[in-house]
Amino acid sequence: MQNSIRFHLAIPVTNIPEAKQFYCEGLGCEIGRENDQAMILNFYGHQVVCHVTKEKLTEQKGIYPRHFGLIFTNENDWEIILNRCQNNKLKFYQQPKLRFPAELTEHKTFFLQDPFLNFLEFKFYRHYEAIFDGREFSAIGDR
Repeated sequence: MQNSIRFHLAIPVTNIPEAKQFYCEGLGCEIGRENDQAMILNFYGHQVVCHVTKEKLTEQKGIYPRHFGLIFTNENDWEIILNRCQNNKLKFYQQPKLRFPAELTEHKTFFLQDPFLNFLEFKFYRHYEAIFDGREFSAIGDR
């Protein structure tokens, strides 16, 4: 059953062409269905739907509480997406860094900000079990 489960997320955008440029040309997502008010993206096997809004988008102060992204189980794949983002000159909100070095929860991470003020995180955990386990550790996010 797990192979048939996909995550779905809807995000606000102000225009579809700019969303295409960031998510498709920049990140390499594939376009599914689209019209002038919405676009479905294949976000590396998950469904992200961009919905056009007329509401004023406001920037949150920092990456918390709201962001989304991907967890890579292969460090080389994380490096590939990092290089793609750098080569395509996407806007980094936080440059690549290592969190919690030498702990079970050690991971590499970086954050992007899309043109619509959505934050995206891309990370690779050194120890796979840290993705859901490590309950004895209380550190989550930045200290």
